[in-house]
Amino acid sequence: MSHSKIPLAQTVVTLCKTHNIKHIIISPGSRNAPLTIGFTNDNYFKCYSIVDERCAGFFALGIAQQTNKPTAVVCTSGSALLNYYPAVSEAYYSRIPLVVLSADRPKHLIDIGDGQTIKQKNVYGDHVFYSANLKLDLLKETHKASKEEVPIFKNLENKVEKLLGLEDGIQSQNETEIHKALQSAVLNSGPVHINVPFDEPLYNRVEELTISPKPFKLPDTEVTVVTSVIDECSKIWQNATRKLVLVGVLQPNSIEQDVLDELVKDDGVVILTEITSNLHHQDIFPGIDKLIAPLDKDGFQKLQPEILLTLGGLIVSKKVKRFLRDYKPTYHWHVNKYNANDTFFALDRHISISPNAFFTSFLPKVNQPVKSDYKNYWLTIRDKRRRLHNDYLKAIPFSDFTVFNQILDNLPIDSQLQVGNSSAIRYTQLFQMRNDIIVFCNRGTSGIDGSTSTAIGASVVSKKRVTFITGDLSFFYDSNALWNNYIPNDFNIIVLNNNGGGIFRILPGHKNTDNFDTYFETKHNLNASDLSKMFGFEYNSVKNDAELSTALDSFYDVSDNPKLLEIFTPSTENDKILLDYFKFIS
Repeated sequence: MSHSKIPLAQTVVTLCKTHNIKHIIISPGSRNAPLTIGFTNDNYFKCYSIVDERCAGFFALGIAQQTNKPTAVVCTSGSALLNYYPAVSEAYYSRIPLVVLSADRPKHLIDIGDGQTIKQKNVYGDHVFYSANLKLDLLKETHKASKEEVPIFKNLENKVEKLLGLEDGIQSQNETEIHKALQSAVLNSGPVHINVPFDEPLYNRVEELTISPKPFKLPDTEVTVVTSVIDECSKIWQNATRKLVLVGVLQPNSIEQDVLDELVKDDGVVILTEITSNLHHQDIFPGIDKLIAPLDKDGFQKLQPEILLTLGGLIVSKKVKRFLRDYKPTYHWHVNKYNANDTFFALDRHISISPNAFFTSFLPKVNQPVKSDYKNYWLTIRDKRRRLHNDYLKAIPFSDFTVFNQILDNLPIDSQLQVGNSSAIRYTQLFQMRNDIIVFCNRGTSGIDGSTSTAIGASVVSKKRVTFITGDLSFFYDSNALWNNYIPNDFNIIVLNNNGGGIFRILPGHKNTDNFDTYFETKHNLNASDLSKMFGFEYNSVKNDAELSTALDSFYDVSDNPKLLEIFTPSTENDKILLDYFKFIS
């Protein structure tokens, strides 16, 4: 097997293997050649070449999102690693284990005017859980003087360390730093950065490893909740008549179905779920905005909980955030293994275990709750909203609203849905998702910048077929996502093209002016036809209900290429139809 001759490159590659990091996304470059040589010549690793580092970062994030295991990105020095930053921040807030391996120049070549050189140490600041800044190997060059070889050290720092006999110390320190970083990616389920300096020559190889890393074992991190905490919470819970459970982003099967079945038996419990929660039950409340948007002061007071129990990741609905900030609960508990956000400025307890583990201990202690009509009252409201929702769909013309209804009804059985940010995820939230569909969306920072790349990365490793729904601005912004050779033939993209950022039309402000069209809605006349052709996608476009229905009949048929369906909707009507919806269902 071929390895880089540089011991530090061998160390990084070997320890990634030790930590079971299998997927390696490489952006071509020169300074990272030693790492590229190591990863691509070891059959243990599954390597991908993605030229655009921003796309590469989100592609890796999509893989890590699906596997729940650290995924590595590898880049050259200079501005390359700055292009990972959007994906790094998304991974940080979504708690996805992403490992950045950035090649760097030696310290003595920083800030002397060399190209592709920036200050890479700790460049991601507080958006990573660990920054490992490795040290350069003690390399020697020789030249002949009077028939005698004399070692010449490349810089003063190396010379001093050599004189102190610290070669072994540098190797040991590098190993320790790599272990700490990779361990942190697992323990925190988040991004880490390992900065790796290399001096030239970069391309020399050897057939045998010249390093022997020390053994390493990942520590046991099983956490159990203190019994007294469960006891205290259960006493408060049993005596409360209004308990609101709000569920954000969760991986599928994070809460077992029998646990959910037991929880909904309590008539004092209302469970509000976001579509990204991947929870389904006939007695829960998906479509939060549909339920609460029409409420007046009296309605909010009736919904105001004594106890708010939050689970999972970040929440899409601004309406529920506003409601719970204005009508605060007496108690707010958040159950999450990693962290707790005080989103509603009422948090008083973080229970740092998984939701399933919490309920396994908690539910047996709360099997005799006080009587309440809380759930049944709101189930009546929910069912009324659903009937009005269906009536409204029958009354409105072709628009974003009707398009989402058709798309979601026609998703392939037992498949995965990836949703872009901004209007796409908000429209999706208004509809009931089938039980056989699992849903993902980049809600860590909620940016539009890498949704397509994430969906493609997810599709590469997902066992389920993936459909990606996105808006036009998000799609064009991340169009380099299509520039790779790994997109499965059964991957499908649906682009809703309303000729701009239509979501801004529902926000306060003057519309239909040159200023608004240019700087807020960002009007354009682009379409995805040429991009589809360039990147080998089968392309189709529609502009009314009948054409959409016909297109969806064959959109998911087996093909030799991935497909893209572009749906053109009326930009000046979508906002009114959406705003009128909330009036209609009230």
